[in-house]
Amino acid sequence: MARHDYNLVVLGGGAAGLVSSYTAAFLQARVALVERAHMGGDCLNTGCVPSKALIRTARFLSDCRRAEQLGCKPLRPEFDFAEVMARVRRVIARVAPHDSVERYSALGVECIQGEARLRSPREVEVNGHVLRTRSIILATGAAPAMPPLPGLEEVPFLTSETVWELRELPRRLVVLGGGPIGCELGQCFTRLGSEVTIVELQPRLLAGEDEDCARLVEERLRSEGAALRTGVAALSCKVSPDGGGVLLARPQTSQAAADDPAPNLELPFDRLLIATGRRARVHGFGLEELGVELTPQGAIKVDRRLRTSRRHIYACGDVCGPYQYTHAAAHQATCATLNALFGLPLRVSYEHLPHATYTEPEVARVGLNEQEARRDNIPHEIARYDLAELDRAIADEAAEGLVKLLFTPGGKRLLGATVVGPQAAELLMEFVLARQHGISPRRLLGTIHPYPSLAEACKHAVAQSSAAQLPRALLPWLRRLQKFLR
Repeated sequence: MARHDYNLVVLGGGAAGLVSSYTAAFLQARVALVERAHMGGDCLNTGCVPSKALIRTARFLSDCRRAEQLGCKPLRPEFDFAEVMARVRRVIARVAPHDSVERYSALGVECIQGEARLRSPREVEVNGHVLRTRSIILATGAAPAMPPLPGLEEVPFLTSETVWELRELPRRLVVLGGGPIGCELGQCFTRLGSEVTIVELQPRLLAGEDEDCARLVEERLRSEGAALRTGVAALSCKVSPDGGGVLLARPQTSQAAADDPAPNLELPFDRLLIATGRRARVHGFGLEELGVELTPQGAIKVDRRLRTSRRHIYACGDVCGPYQYTHAAAHQATCATLNALFGLPLRVSYEHLPHATYTEPEVARVGLNEQEARRDNIPHEIARYDLAELDRAIADEAAEGLVKLLFTPGGKRLLGATVVGPQAAELLMEFVLARQHGISPRRLLGTIHPYPSLAEACKHAVAQSSAAQLPRALLPWLRRLQKFLR
């Protein structure tokens, strides 16, 4: 008789859990996937899929309003917000079979719906039954982090999970948080017609990106009508007589102005959207009783092999971080599953991990950016190409953005790349491949790109670096040689 019922039990049916269970089944392991709510997790139901569906509709509305730029008469598109949200639900329903119980059962995964609790590092209790397994993978995801804001529970607020329940467009929407989620949803609701105010504690939006890159997003948001309150701290909320609420906030002041602080702000809203980050789901699974260690930020602590502090228990995805991206979760899941099944020493690497913010313009990056290189005193050279110079971007009325590359001194190796503009996430892949496979800038420059295309911007940016490396002292000699050859 086998010592265990399963080779692997996976907790959580989101991106990390799905990849873990599929990988284990493909490798002929007996695997159980436990999900307490909906297969597909946050990505399918409340994250990537619905947000990109809404972004597509909002972008269409924006394009209609810019019709004159394309030589057309002004267009005033009409829409029903409830129908827009119904389309979002249709998109979720169309993608759902990819993550369904039926599909994963057919792949060899035993899917179990219920609340899971760890009884030991090799026992999981679900619905009163105990699953005995050689290894466990925790992929329980994350939930919106709620700020300690007095009065929040008394006002009509939304999160990135509950915003999809809306059926009426809020006339006034205050977005608390100027990171990727806040910017994406803030721009969507601005384009849909809400009066949007984005409140951010940092001096600017998208604080993790370079200032010149984030500024392009800020400028577009302002031009479309969004109000940006950066460098502002939220203090509390209160109910307003009209059934909405008011956010009380205070502009951050320097020490020099501390004696004369700026007055508090009162920002009225019909809905308040909380977009202040996400917190790992670690409670209710018996982790405390087993002594599974957490990080100071409240995520599950793992090593480079994605092992927790308890042997036979691994973790991947948003529950352990450090990056809360679907593609990061999938990358971790493959590594964790191979280690859990075979005891391999595979170490997860984030060196070439890309990420993107799907505003308009999009912002996509891999590797270092300028502010990180300066902060860590990493020697670097910068090459930059503005889309305002790109023929295809001009023809598309989309000449708003840039390609910014960081090289080692001498331009021999690519340290990082940031692309801002249309289809930035797709354009970035040229640089992801270059970094991951050691493709030199010279080879990138020698690659033929179709004309006219947005991808030419990548080549032009590399050319900026190559031109800077050309020895200037050689030019007079070349001039003499050409004169001789004439």
